[in-house]
Amino acid sequence: MTNWHRLFGLFLTDFFANSPFEVELEKDLSIKQQWLDVVVLRKMPGTFAGHLPDGLDGLTDHNLLTYKSLHEALDGWAVKELIGHYVNYRKQVSPSMNDLLPESQFKLYAVSTRPPKKLAQQVALQRISPGVYDLLWGTDTLRLIVLSEMPEGQHNAIWRLFSAKSEAVLQARDQYRQNLSELSTIMQNLFEIYQQEKIVMSYTIQDYQKDYVRDHLDWLSADEVLKRYSAEEVLKRYSAEDRLKDLTPDEVLKRYSVDDLLSNLPPEVVTMLKRKLN
Repeated sequence: MTNWHRLFGLFLTDFFANSPFEVELEKDLSIKQQWLDVVVLRKMPGTFAGHLPDGLDGLTDHNLLTYKSLHEALDGWAVKELIGHYVNYRKQVSPSMNDLLPESQFKLYAVSTRPPKKLAQQVALQRISPGVYDLLWGTDTLRLIVLSEMPEGQHNAIWRLFSAKSEAVLQARDQYRQNLSELSTIMQNLFEIYQQEKIVMSYTIQDYQKDYVRDHLDWLSADEVLKRYSAEEVLKRYSAEDRLKDLTPDEVLKRYSVDDLLSNLPPEVVTMLKRKLN
């Protein structure tokens, strides 16, 4: 299981937080471990509040997702594997082998970063909308979602984060609204993987870290922020005039000698004052 798969599942976990659905990752379906990438499971009655990303319309009680990242092919074997997982999963969650839950409670999704060109030559794909297809496989219809073809829109941000297209990823990073505080670290991991893949991002990890700190400074008090700096470092940010303006003349004379005060003034001002004093 690659980091791509885990990150994909973690983003879906965040997306469905505080909704009638929950996400299970790397579902173990047998004694000999066979991983189903993601299950989006209805946990309570109700509808999803908000705009689902393209292709996820019609969520039912058990939504099984297989995910293929940038260097993985969504081919015929991957589809067979997903259907096999579905058969096994349905048996496990049903009351008994003789009382299987109805097929209407299950939906299968094949999510791929890049278009499955070879698969498209072998089976019928019905285009529903940009990046969204129905894949006809025997008596089954699976939903195919191609992340690199997803159109712009805040509701598609979670898909475009995994599109492997730098412009789309950066735009999605600005548009995605996280639900869980832990996602900031996961977002950083995503950008680290893009760097490892040599996908050029004008927005670097360091940029992200700076923006994250800047956006969350209000979590800290002024005292907590200033503790990170010495008094000298803080005072360097202000001119002599700024440092003196809140002090009365008596306080200034108590803190500084005349020579100290004169040393912080422009030479022409010092010359003028000396003339007046003389």
